[in-house]
Amino acid sequence: MPIDRRSVLKGLVAAGGVAVASGASTVAARERKAPPDDAVGMLYDATRCIGCKACVVKCKEANGLPPDAPDGLHDAPVDLNASTKNIIKLYKDADRISYMKAQCMHCVDPACVSVCMFGSLQKGELGIVTYNPDRCLGCRYCQVACPFNVPKFEWSKAVPQIVKCEMCRHLIAKGGQPACCEVCPREAVIYGKLADLKADARDRLAKNPDRYVQKVYGDTDGGGTQVICLSAVPFELLGLPDLGDEPVPKLSETIQHGVYYGFIPPVVLYGALGLVMLRNRKRGGTGEEVKK
Repeated sequence: MPIDRRSVLKGLVAAGGVAVASGASTVAARERKAPPDDAVGMLYDATRCIGCKACVVKCKEANGLPPDAPDGLHDAPVDLNASTKNIIKLYKDADRISYMKAQCMHCVDPACVSVCMFGSLQKGELGIVTYNPDRCLGCRYCQVACPFNVPKFEWSKAVPQIVKCEMCRHLIAKGGQPACCEVCPREAVIYGKLADLKADARDRLAKNPDRYVQKVYGDTDGGGTQVICLSAVPFELLGLPDLGDEPVPKLSETIQHGVYYGFIPPVVLYGALGLVMLRNRKRGGTGEEVKK
């Protein structure tokens, strides 16, 4: 009996369904990750930010990033891009105004690391999410996975890389701090041990309850981040998503592990390919459709 494409696809669907069902009942629940004991981070207090963008300028200087000059004269980025790792945005409505510092949040359980096939993105020393261009395939899955829309791709280069804040780890390794924290005139963003920053943030909320939304964004959001924020404006209005407390990779990895448990789907695919090859061989390599 001849084998047609529809039969092969039906077999794949049926076998894949069995694989997911068996894997989902067998794969253990994903463990919740915690920041390392020596984790560092940044605390951004939007109520102290004056929007001077000194952090944007200093970041580019410290990381050797070219200007983003649409008019050919002024470095004036409007969002994160291939030459901008950190940006100050403005929120304004009828009676409220606030600035927001957009950058990599250095998640405790990063979605970008979870989807990176070759380990180009990793959770490195001090909990900093690092990028190794030598391992990067250029798949850009990290861009899709990041809930904060942070990683950017160098579309204009022949050998492009992913661009994102790495918390100036080259400066930290020399005993320094991130360039944006060093230069901020109002200490709207500060660097330190993550545990100390969280304690500082909670203390500010307790001492100034009328000044802030009573929440430390990043404390538990999306499993926690090592860049945490305070604001007088609801965080979702500043572009920070409502992620709940569960890590972003939890659901996706649980499904993936269920699907690939026991390496069943690849075996099914190889079997299907074998059937297709057998069918083509019986046709004599003519490429003609098998008649029923």
